[in-house]
Amino acid sequence: MQMPVDPIRMQDLISSCDQSIRERKSLLLGMVNVAKLIQSRTNRQLYNSVAGADIIAADGQGVVILSRLMGRPLPERIAGIDVMNRLMELADRKEYRVFFLGAKPEIVQKVVHKSAVMFPQLQVAGYRDGYFDLDRQGQLVAEQIRDSRADILFVAITPPKKELFLDRWSDVMGVPVCHGVGGSFDVFAGRTKRAPAWMQKAGLEWLFRVMQEPRRMWKRYLITNTKFFVLSIGEIARARLGLMP
Repeated sequence: MQMPVDPIRMQDLISSCDQSIRERKSLLLGMVNVAKLIQSRTNRQLYNSVAGADIIAADGQGVVILSRLMGRPLPERIAGIDVMNRLMELADRKEYRVFFLGAKPEIVQKVVHKSAVMFPQLQVAGYRDGYFDLDRQGQLVAEQIRDSRADILFVAITPPKKELFLDRWSDVMGVPVCHGVGGSFDVFAGRTKRAPAWMQKAGLEWLFRVMQEPRRMWKRYLITNTKFFVLSIGEIARARLGLMP
């Protein structure tokens, strides 16, 4: 099971978002990293949710490196947090309305406050934390976002809940641009630090996260990265032998 990743650059992605807002057309962004590639191989619902996005970008240097080794190079890595920052810059320039969904209450409040300081022309359509039951409360959350008349929705909820929420409720919310940002709220609010640029380029952001939270992260990344390494060998071999469509 392969995940289709679009060979798109950041500038073109932001331009597509701006056009969608101006035309009031739905644009769902999907971000793929190593962990999500591995999870989607055994979780069909997650795979379908991500594959159903309008644009799927490589949010992980490991994905970009693999594409190059397979002879199908992606032009660049597009990190979800960088997309979030660029979209807030766009909202600041054009006074677009933004809804922030996810993280703990105190974190999302810090994100809203900081965004208002950094981007004074950005219009905060609303916000709420990400601690809700998807089945029992998903519709209520979606209707709250719909009523906010947001132009851009940031969803900082861990996968696969994030992808499932967007897949299930995008039509109800009617937000032109929906972007799942994972743990970006924690970074933006200053709760966690982002890896240095050299580690990002080397595909070692996972190691930086393990260094920050070793007890919680070491096992997850050990298993995920090992599976990715093993599967990559087969994918590269098939690509080089011309056995892939």
